Amino acid sequence: MTAFLIRSVTTAFGYLNSRSLCLYAVRAMEPVTVDHYKSAMVLSGVGDALGYKNGDWEFCHFGEAILKEVEKMKGLSNIKVKLPKWMVSDDTVMHLATAEALVEASQKDRQTLFLTLAKEYKESMRDMHGRAAGLTCMNSCHHLKPLRPDGYTIPFNPKGGGCGAAMRAMCIGLRYPRPEDIDSLIAVSVESGRMTHHHPTGYLGSLAAALFTAYAVQRKPVREWGAGLMSLLPRAQQYIRDSGRHVQENLEQWGYFTDKWKAYLETRGILDGTTDPTFPDKYGPAERDAFYKSLSFSGWAGSSGHDAPMIAYDALLSSGDSWEELCKRSMFHGGDSDSTGVIAACCWGAMYGYKGVSENNYKGVEYRSRLEGTGEALFALSHTT
Repeated sequence: MTAFLIRSVTTAFGYLNSRSLCLYAVRAMEPVTVDHYKSAMVLSGVGDALGYKNGDWEFCHFGEAILKEVEKMKGLSNIKVKLPKWMVSDDTVMHLATAEALVEASQKDRQTLFLTLAKEYKESMRDMHGRAAGLTCMNSCHHLKPLRPDGYTIPFNPKGGGCGAAMRAMCIGLRYPRPEDIDSLIAVSVESGRMTHHHPTGYLGSLAAALFTAYAVQRKPVREWGAGLMSLLPRAQQYIRDSGRHVQENLEQWGYFTDKWKAYLETRGILDGTTDPTFPDKYGPAERDAFYKSLSFSGWAGSSGHDAPMIAYDALLSSGDSWEELCKRSMFHGGDSDSTGVIAACCWGAMYGYKGVSENNYKGVEYRSRLEGTGEALFALSHTT
C-alpha cells in the first residue's frame, strides 16, 4: 500500500517530496542471483538506448520536452526499445567490450587482462556507426597497441576528464563485487579507464561506476555509496603512485573529482552516509535539469567523469524500486542522458531485477543476448568459491 500511495503522488505531481524519497530509499532487496546480473547488463543497455533515442534525447537540453514526448508515446511502459528507433550508443558497445574482456581474461594475470581490454576497446570502434562515439575514446583507442607488452598505456591527457571511462565500467563491479575484491576493482577500473581517459576526473568516474555496481550487489544501503567512494579515493591515489606512470600530472589534477563529490554529498546531507538524503520538496524535471547542470564541468550535465556517476547516484537515491522514476531522473533530462542512464540502470537492475519493468522496454533491446550472456558469465566468475 505504501508503494502504491507513493507512486500515486508521483503520477499526480511529477516529483516526490523528501519524506517520500526517504521511504523509497529503504525498500528491501532480494538476495542477488544470476538473474540480477543478467538484468543489470540488459537494463544498462535499455538505459543507454532510452537516454540516447538515436541521438535525439542525448542532445536535447530540456528534460520537460523529453517527458512530453514520452507522454505522447503513451508512457514509458509502451515504449518498445528495439531497432531501428532505439539503438544503443557507444556506451553499451564499450560496456560489452569491457564485460567480454573480463570474461575472457579476468582469471589471468593483470597485464593479460589489461591487454585484452585494450584489444576489445580497439575492436569496438568498428561498431560505432550512428552511435555518437566520443572523440576522446576514438582517438585514444587508435593509440592502443594490444600486441605490445605495454600497449594498454597512453600518455596523460589534460583534456581526458569526460565520461567515456565511467559509462563502460559497471560490469567491473559485477566481476569484483565482494569487499575482499576491492584492490582488483580499483586496479581494473583505473587502468581500463585511463586506456582512453588518462585524467583523474575521467578514470575516477570509472572507479565510481564500478564501485557503485559492486555496492548494489552487496546490498549496501544506497545512502552509504558516496561515503564509500570518498573513503577509497586515497587507495586509488596510492595505486597511481605505485604504478609510477605520469604520477605528478595525475596528482596535480586529482582534487577536482574529490572536491565536486564532497560538495555534492554535503548538499544531500550524506557525506558520512549515516543519514537519509535530503531533496527539495519540489524536484521536478526543470529543477533537476538546473541542479544537474550545476554539477557539470562545462554546462552539459553528465558528460564528465565526476558527474555521470553522480547524476546516476542522485537518481538511484531518489527512485528506490521505481523503474519509472529512475528513467525520469537518470535518462529523461537535459544532459548526457545515455551516459547517466546506462550507469543508473545497471545498478538498479543489480538491485531489483526486472521488478515493475515492462517487457516492451527490454525484450527487444539491441545486443540483448550478448548482454545476458556476459551477465551470466560474470556471475559465475564472481560467485565461484
